[in-house]
Amino acid sequence: MIIRTPKRLHLGLIDPTGSLGRRFGSLGVALEGGYEVKVLPAERLEVKAEGEDVETIKKAVERMNSAFGTGTGYLIEVRKAIPRHVGLGSTTQLSLAVGTAIARLNNLNVSIEKLAEVLGRGKNSGAGIYAFAHGGFVLDGGVKEGIPPLILREEFPGEWAFLLVIPEVKPGLDEEEEKPIMGGNFGDVNVAMEISHRILLGLLPALKERNVRAFGEHLSAIQRLVGRHFAEFQGGEFREDVELILDWLGKKTYGAGQSSWGPTVYGLILKAEFQRLSAELNDHLKEHGIRAKVELGLPRNTGAEVVSENAFLERLIRSVGGS
Repeated sequence: MIIRTPKRLHLGLIDPTGSLGRRFGSLGVALEGGYEVKVLPAERLEVKAEGEDVETIKKAVERMNSAFGTGTGYLIEVRKAIPRHVGLGSTTQLSLAVGTAIARLNNLNVSIEKLAEVLGRGKNSGAGIYAFAHGGFVLDGGVKEGIPPLILREEFPGEWAFLLVIPEVKPGLDEEEEKPIMGGNFGDVNVAMEISHRILLGLLPALKERNVRAFGEHLSAIQRLVGRHFAEFQGGEFREDVELILDWLGKKTYGAGQSSWGPTVYGLILKAEFQRLSAELNDHLKEHGIRAKVELGLPRNTGAEVVSENAFLERLIRSVGGS
């Protein structure tokens, strides 16, 4: 069985204060180019992956077995991966990919919310969960008890895209490092109210109307506001080591921001503008001695793809045969 996931671009958390009885609330967009994971039954657990992906896979297998008695005999191979701790949702996408495959192989009918709960996801944000399940633009209703509910899922315009920049700097915080922060009391309720206002009467109408300039304007404003919640933990509205790139993106794209703890930053563009803007950006990076990977972030309006091994092989044979 082959599972292909999206990447998740995190567009912000709304209210860390929990002033209305629910904490956080998140918004995000699914992008092409996530994990590709092969999972097959086996006599024992064999993991073919690199780095922290190995431990994430083992934890997912253990959690699934503990909750559903699905055993631990699987061959799991990561064929394509999302970089770890750069703000693109690697842990959630990989965990859900493995959990989904094990559920399918054992004929379990499990909701995405239950699966996420078993796998320990969704403690602060549901954006990655719902990007995995549905693709597109997603908004969750904050954490109260269990997984935050999906409030809205909207198709993301196919002609829009993101100019993604992953600089070679310190990785973003991992889950253990962020626990003291996310479990603590922080944030500003007035900032949360302004973010909510921007989302409801700015960002979402612009998305519905396919107005890229208005969407980008509100996205940039929301990102700066979200940054105020986290300024004491990252040295300002954004990480200091990405500010030079964000300044450029803010001037050259429709809207810009930092995904989660970074270091990935992004600018909203039209897909047709990528070649020109990426060339200009690479010149800018070179001029300032910044080493970074520049990518086209294409929106993905479908969730994770599940392909049986036989269907995968049949498709491969047909493609080689030219039919």
